[in-house]
Amino acid sequence: MNWFRFASPRRFERFAARATPWFAAASVVLIAGGLVIGLAIAPADALQRDVYRIMFVHVPAAWMSMFIYLVMAAYAALHLAMNARLSAMMARALAPTGALFTAIALISGALWGKPTWGAWWVWDARLTSELLLFFLYVGFLALHAALDGTRRADRACSVLALIGVVNIPIIYFSVQWWYTLHQGPSLGFGSGVSMTQSMACGIVVMTAGFWAYAIAITLARVRVIMRASARVASGERPSRIEERAA
Repeated sequence: MNWFRFASPRRFERFAARATPWFAAASVVLIAGGLVIGLAIAPADALQRDVYRIMFVHVPAAWMSMFIYLVMAAYAALHLAMNARLSAMMARALAPTGALFTAIALISGALWGKPTWGAWWVWDARLTSELLLFFLYVGFLALHAALDGTRRADRACSVLALIGVVNIPIIYFSVQWWYTLHQGPSLGFGSGVSMTQSMACGIVVMTAGFWAYAIAITLARVRVIMRASARVASGERPSRIEERAA
């Protein structure tokens, strides 16, 4: 398959229109399945009992917060290197979803931390770097809204996204580089975490559901951005939703 043909905004818009309902439906099924596995099928943890079940939301959300930023930064780099308008639109469409998953990770982490650590928040290395990631997402969106001219805003936000990439390995390796209350990786070779097959399956299914949601909502959002840009270019006044997207 020649993926470069989707670099055309018109072809990509048609692809996004067809793919969005499928990914949306998959997200509903997978997230529901992940919740059933996590809340009803997976056994209670030996130490934390049922409190640990928030992991089935917290861990996938934390993974998504980091991975979406990497994808957003890759689109930003492509935009700067090739002046690809569609890449800038995709980066902008990904930012709100990345901010959402980062907020979910922070809030669910606080809810998990209170009964296990005895505090809603500590200035732990991983928590602090994850909070910085949230500020990077918000800063990306605020910078784009503050600058006049879409092209100028896209270039500035692309530079910001690339600068912020340095925070991703800090988040991931923070539990290995510094003394931290946060546990190590939940899954992975040599993580030191032992869990039943149903626990691991619940995390994987929920992560797949979050991915499907992220793809669906990003495709829907980029279509709005594309329509808004087309209206502005033609001299028409975009709708309120399209104005916010543009």
